[in-house]
Amino acid sequence: MGSVTLWMQISLDGFTEGPDEAVHWPVVDEELCAEYLYELRQADVLLYGRRTYEIMSAFWPTADLAPVSPFYVEFARFWRAAPKLVVTRTLRDPGWNTGIIGPDLVEEVNRRKAAGQKMILLGGTETAAAFLEHDLIDEYRIFVHPLLLGDGVPLFRSPVDTTGLCLVDVLTFDSAVVQMHYRHATRVMC
Repeated sequence: MGSVTLWMQISLDGFTEGPDEAVHWPVVDEELCAEYLYELRQADVLLYGRRTYEIMSAFWPTADLAPVSPFYVEFARFWRAAPKLVVTRTLRDPGWNTGIIGPDLVEEVNRRKAAGQKMILLGGTETAAAFLEHDLIDEYRIFVHPLLLGDGVPLFRSPVDTTGLCLVDVLTFDSAVVQMHYRHATRVMC
């Protein structure tokens, strides 16, 4: 059976977006990027909401042309080739090896799970809320960043039943970012 893992960057006070929809606040360094890339390569499909996809597709397709670091070259090449799906009602031709999931979100995700696909949901918050609402998330990788936004959009807008979750591991990075990895014990082996 396949799975969906939610990857989300949050502030210490639980926000995924700052005031005025600010999303460029996460602390991202080489160590964290290396972990991201290693884990993302294990996925069959990367899932995005439209806004997050548009941010990614505006940068990564050409990030290796004037590289800032070797990571940018490696990640840009990975990102272009990786199969991606965008959850959207408006985007029509996303390009870059990317398909679209429209109003049939639940059916499409469950079909891919039944086919054994490992999917990573990278955002955004609205898309994560839809996946939570339909109980489509099997694992959580929450990256807590060492800053307080004070206001913004919380990851969990309504109570989440955590009784079936088991902690898989916790990673601490030199940047003081902490990754907490949880799984639903009844769906994925802990």
